[in-house]
Amino acid sequence: MKVAVVPAGQWGTTLGYLLAQNGHRVELWVRRPEEAAEWRRTGRLDARLAGVTLPRDVSVGTELHGTLRSASMVIFAPAARALREILREAAGDVEPGAVLVSACKSLEPESELRMSQVVEAELPRHAGRVVAISGPNFAAEVARGLPAATVAACPDLHLAEEVQAALMTPLFRVYTNPDIAGVELGGALKNIIAIAVGVAEGLGLGRNTGAALITRGLAEIARLGTALGANPLTFSGLSGLGDLVLTCTGDLSRNRQLGLAIGRGGDVHRLVESPTVVVEGVRTTRAARRLGHELAIPLPITEELHRVLFEGRDPREGVWSLMGRSRTHEIEETTDCEP
Repeated sequence: MKVAVVPAGQWGTTLGYLLAQNGHRVELWVRRPEEAAEWRRTGRLDARLAGVTLPRDVSVGTELHGTLRSASMVIFAPAARALREILREAAGDVEPGAVLVSACKSLEPESELRMSQVVEAELPRHAGRVVAISGPNFAAEVARGLPAATVAACPDLHLAEEVQAALMTPLFRVYTNPDIAGVELGGALKNIIAIAVGVAEGLGLGRNTGAALITRGLAEIARLGTALGANPLTFSGLSGLGDLVLTCTGDLSRNRQLGLAIGRGGDVHRLVESPTVVVEGVRTTRAARRLGHELAIPLPITEELHRVLFEGRDPREGVWSLMGRSRTHEIEETTDCEP
């Protein structure tokens, strides 16, 4: 089948590479003509995917209408802040029966919507036909053919299975899950925890601190996710625990790298507002904090990180504030005490 990938950034290009390996006709969309020219000249697109050459039968173009025409599946893989703009640009050209795939991991700060909900809001004809993919996946490693796994989530498991069949290769294993809310929330909220873990590491607080933040971060993710209708078991899977561990510990994690820079004394405002590096956890921190307040759900790590990122809080003071919270139980269901 024809699959359109919009746009062909690092992850989008990698997904296109997997699709081409499975014999699908892949068309990648780029905004800049020089990107298409680079592909025609070298067979490569994203400089961060060093050594990865796209098959010559993959098409790359700058004309969105042509990219979307007759596509049975459309994968949206932009930075989250660009998703609505791209959806509005694409709205008139997406085929009515196409399966739509969201490959973004974020929450929209203004609406607090998950990315699949943003897709359905802008493309209402495709409500119920959106599949989210999420998991512990650094694009550069997947593109190099290193073994990895991910999750395709949709309440309609037949659609999730279509995406599974399209993307799964001998070295890229795809599972399905009907819990699209849990899969998306795990992928988005772990970015908050990864920034916090990076801050602690940048402060030189040791491995114990990082492990504690990861563990209690998972509890925080599950607490909010369950309140928003997710299956708590999802957070022990690839899109929950798996992605959390990778993003908190991997050197390729931009969220962790931001936290490291802050912990080492970097200018928080300059780092957060950087126009060149997109760190999805920054936007998601705003949205998650607001959701926590609206639902009266304690999110202590998210709250302290929000103070550091947006309220001028000294990072070390944020850590001491977390450590000084009142005593409580680890297993929250056994007590009415504050989590």
